[in-house]
This record gives sequence, C-alpha cells and structure tokens, in this order.
Amino acid sequence: MNILISRKKVSLALPCLFLFVFATCQEKKSDTNSGEQHQYTNALIDETSPYLLQHAHNPVNWQSWSTNALEDAKKENKLVLVSIGYSSCHWCHVMEDETFEDEEVAKIMNENFINIKVDREERPDVDQVYMTAVQLINGNGGWPLNVITLPNGKPLYGGTYHTKEQWMQVLTKISGLYKDDPEKAAEYADMVASGIAEVNLIQPATDFKLLTKETLKSSVDKWKLNWDSDFGGDLGSQKFMIPVNLEFLLDYAELSDDIETKNHVEKTLDKILLGGIYDHIAGGFFRYSTDNKWKVPHFEKMLYDNAQAIELYSKAYKVFKKPAYKDAVLQTISFVQREMKNDQGGYHAAIDADSEGEEGKFYVWKLDELKSVLDTDFQLFASYYNINNSSVWEDGNYVLHKVVNDDEFLETNKLSETELQTAKLNWNKKLMQARNKRVRPRSDDKIITSWNALLIKGLIKSYEAFGEKDHLAMAESILDFIKAKSYSNANLVHTYKEGSQRKEGFLEDYSFMIEALLNLYSATMKTEYLELAQELNTSANNKYSDATTGMYKYNEGEELIAKIIKTDDGVLPSPNAVMAHNLFKLGHIVYDTEMMKESKQMLSAMVPLITESATSYSKWNSLLLNTAYPYFEIAVVGKNAEPLLHELQATDITNVLLVGSTSKSNLPLFEGRFSNDDTVIYVCQNTTCKLPVSTVEEALQQLANF
Repeated sequence: MNILISRKKVSLALPCLFLFVFATCQEKKSDTNSGEQHQYTNALIDETSPYLLQHAHNPVNWQSWSTNALEDAKKENKLVLVSIGYSSCHWCHVMEDETFEDEEVAKIMNENFINIKVDREERPDVDQVYMTAVQLINGNGGWPLNVITLPNGKPLYGGTYHTKEQWMQVLTKISGLYKDDPEKAAEYADMVASGIAEVNLIQPATDFKLLTKETLKSSVDKWKLNWDSDFGGDLGSQKFMIPVNLEFLLDYAELSDDIETKNHVEKTLDKILLGGIYDHIAGGFFRYSTDNKWKVPHFEKMLYDNAQAIELYSKAYKVFKKPAYKDAVLQTISFVQREMKNDQGGYHAAIDADSEGEEGKFYVWKLDELKSVLDTDFQLFASYYNINNSSVWEDGNYVLHKVVNDDEFLETNKLSETELQTAKLNWNKKLMQARNKRVRPRSDDKIITSWNALLIKGLIKSYEAFGEKDHLAMAESILDFIKAKSYSNANLVHTYKEGSQRKEGFLEDYSFMIEALLNLYSATMKTEYLELAQELNTSANNKYSDATTGMYKYNEGEELIAKIIKTDDGVLPSPNAVMAHNLFKLGHIVYDTEMMKESKQMLSAMVPLITESATSYSKWNSLLLNTAYPYFEIAVVGKNAEPLLHELQATDITNVLLVGSTSKSNLPLFEGRFSNDDTVIYVCQNTTCKLPVSTVEEALQQLANF
C-alpha cells in the first residue's frame, strides 16, 4: 500500500541512490516459541510486541527503538538502520524471509549499522517521522518502511520493500557515501529533516471569516470530481472505506440538502456490503479492497476499521433505515467480541491476513468444498454469492461477494424475506463450522488505547441507533479495562500487553479517549465520564499543546528529529481535529468560551488544506459543519430523562449536542431546571433556550423552527 502526502510536498531527490518503492500491508507467520532451538537470538527477545518477537531470531543484531540505541550509533560513528512494520504486514515478512534472515545480508548490516526494529503500532510517532521522510524522498511510501539515518537520526535514505540484491546494493552505496563524503551525507540529511519540519508547520489563524457554508461547498464540489459513480467511494485501483469521510459527507448532505452527496454515500455503503471487503460469514470488515469494485480484499482485519465501521453503519441506519446496515453492525460487534476480545476485556489490535503462509487462505473457498459443505443448499448459495466461472479469484478460490441487494435477489428468485434469512443462517452455520476447522490467522494481541476508544464510541452509536443495552455495557467495560491497565494519574499508555514495559502515550490516545468519554457521558448521563474527559483534556494540554502552531504535538518530549503536528486524516481521524471537536463539545457542555474559541482557531488554520483536499480533512470539515450551520444543545432534565434522551439519540438529528440529567446539576444546561415533578426538554442555541416541552415530537418541532 502506498501512502501519498496530503499536505505540502517537498522534492528531495537523491539521484545517486537506488530508490525502490514496492509496498503493501499483509503478513506471514513466524515461530517464536520458547521451546524451539534457534541459531540466533537478538535483543528483541525481551520485547512483548508480536511483530518484534517475530524478528528476535534473525541473524541481524536488532534492537528496539530507544535513546540508548541512538547513543550507541554516535559513540561508534555508525549509520542507523530503522526498519518499521507491523504484525499483519505481508511484505514486511517477505523481506524478513528473503533478507533479514540471510546471514550474508546480516553481516553487512551488523558491521556497518546500528539496526533498530520498530512496531509502528507501538511507536506511531517514530513511524510518522520516517514515513514523512520517505514520502518526501520518493513521493510515496508504505510498509515495510526502511530508513537509513545518520547517528543523529536524520534520514539519509528511505524506501519500502527490497529484494535481497536491491537491499545489499543500498547498504553498500549508503555506507560508502557516508564513509567517502560525510559532509555531503550530512547536507542531504539536514535537507530531509528540514522538509519534515516544514510539512509539520501550521500557521496559526485568528480570522474566522472563511468558516462558512461556501467554504464547505467549495471543498465538497472539488472532491466530487474524484467520486466513483459506479461503485461508490473515490476513483482508484484500490478502495478504502475511510468511515470519517462518509460520516462527514452524510452530515453535509443532510444539512445542505445535497441529494447527490447523499446518494453517493448510500451507494458507497451498499457496495461495500455487497463486496468481499465485508466478511459475509463471520462479520467484520477487512482492511481494504485490492480492486475498484470492493470485491477482493486484503484479508487482515484491524480493530480500528471495524470500530469505525460500527459507528458509520449505525449512523447510516438512522438516516436510511436499511436492515442490511443494522445486520452489518450487529454481526460486526459479534465478530469483535468473539475473535478480538482478550480475557480481561480489552480488544486486540489485528488479525493477520495470512495463514499457513497464504494470504486469505482462512477466508476463501474452493468450488468442491462449497458443494460438499452446503450440499443441496449450494445452488441458491452460489446464485446469492456470485459463485461462477467469471468470478473465480486465483488458484481456483472464490471470495464471497454479491452483485445485487437482497430485495432484487428476492424478486428474481421468488423468495420471501423469511426464506432468505433462514437460508443465510443455515449457510453461515455450516460454513463457520467448516472454516473453524482451518488453521486460524494469528492475532496481534496488543491492546491499543486509541483503537479501543474508537470501539467504545462505535458501541455507543450502536446503542443509540438500536437500543441494545448490551452494547452500552460493552463500551463501559472497555473503559474499565483501559482505566485498570493503561491509565494512571491522568496519564494514558498507548499499548498494553502483559509484561510490556511501554510507557508512551500519544495525542491520539488522549483525543480519541476524550471523545469516547464525552459520548459515554451523553449516552449514560454519568458525570464521572465528563469529569474524566476534563481531566484527560487538561493532561493533553499540558503534554502536547504547541504554542507555535496553535495545535497539538503528536508525542511528548524531543527525542525525534522533528515535532509531529498530525492534522490530516488517514485510516484514523486526525488527532488534532478530534481535539478541536472535543474543545468545541466540552465548551458547549460547560459553556467555556475559551475552549470554543481555541477550537475555532484550530479550524480556521486548516481552511486552506480543507478546500485543497477534502478527502484528507473530513474530520475538520465535520467541525466546520458544526460552525457554519446552526448548532443546538438539547438538554433533558428530570427523573424520567433516560427514555426521552434515548428517543432523541435514536432520531436522525445533525449538529446537536444531546445531554440529560436525572438529578440537580450545576452544569449550565441543567442549572435551576430540575424538578421532582416533571421531566422536560430544553432546546437551546448559544445560551438561548425555547420554553421547555414534554415530548420529543415537540422538541423536534422547536428545533425545526428555531
């Protein structure tokens, strides 16, 4: 998978070096069982990351990322080789097999370099810095990410996957350049480091005049030129779901009455659920589609994709009321509970794409196998999932996918909805039993705080849409786990695993967790969640606030060669955009005008990038919706607030803060409004409220006529 810089681009070509770019993100197995005898063992044996442990018996003298490793490089005057990947990255492990397990290659690396292995999911800050470097050098990047730096950490070379021959050429040439012309090497590395700093430079803004509906329309209109009118999503040879994009577009369509945008979102959501990117048997979403029709996925399953998909389809259900959306949410929640939850209540990071050395082997089907398992059910199943000669994938395997929705299939096959649902339950039961006999892909069992926060929010949105109280209980249980294992004295740790020594926390952990807590507060009315959100917000300000840019740094401390100001969305929303949302929402809950002003200032600084590349700044555009269109607060006050609040939450309302209280409260939205006799609803905007009403219908009427 290649990743393009979405902000400023700096050309840093180095003609004398070989620059190879061939990257994707999948995985291979590696046995690190302690009982097995190994010829080599390096320092990674003391780590808990599955990815690092998979390299613990390479002949390369790997170390984990640390200041000590960099100090060793300075003392020995050696170049540093930083190799970054993650456990479900296929090409990372292809390169390991071909290159890092080769003694000839290891000899060159050990003699000439300090070799550092990084799990990007444990140290996303290191990954961010060096991914930016590779993007500047090559124009794109991916994993495995291999960077050669000076002893001071400044990049001299960057690339992705290399064959053994290519890698040996690179090692020899870069090592030779450093020995023969260290001044030239230092000059180039300084230029790359300056480029990284420039990419992370944001100019503060205090002018709010462009925070308008017109700016939003211009941003979306430019984006529309890149929409795929046949299969939804954006044009391209591969397709990523990117829930943050679709959620923004759905809200934009609702507020601006843009039917074209609404139809595009609906088509995208429908096509995703028809395609093989969705696991039709067990539930859950795969990483991305390797084609432009959502048909053949890259088969890894990431927690962050599934957490955000739960939120997206819950939100979409409230708009479109499609049973398929609800089914996808419920099935995906069942999947993550069954296959990604650890014994203590946290959720694992990922499930690999490969098993037995083959990508997708656990998920695909041979024709004879389907016929054997399904027997007399095969014919209808084959019609439903498009099993025919024209849809075979590779090596005679089929990826289950549909080409028509259920309504069309029912009409064509003269079936009732009940008959089809019964048939699908029967198919799934038989195929799940058969699939569970296979060798399962390996799980990366790290518990990542920010990703679990996304799941908390997704479960809350599912509860709001469908009223499943179990989902709310799941969300609260995850928070209990995080508080027990990854939180202490107002500080969060990014990853947890039994025995891990990781201490780092990052902006995304704080911003995503604050957002999850604010949603928990809105859903449950429990002020303890609001108080914890405020506590974490204070910590985030103390740790990450950056006066120069008016934004928040990604990491704490100064150990990296440049500070990271992460403003663009990727597979995760921008943590700065999430922080700006949090400030906006907290400001409205406690009526803190300084918070609201800071949120606006952050947003205003992003307007040039929003209008240039909406697809990379949807979380900011969502905040612009809150700012450019009227934003309301609805407060439900009284002993019977819970059912009224939930009725409002289950309704399709955009640009509204929903809060409730069943007791007296000093919060501005509730102060002086509690009565033992009545439960009432206040509809407010900018501290001005309508007269209280008793029913949701009356409140919605007030909202429409404010």
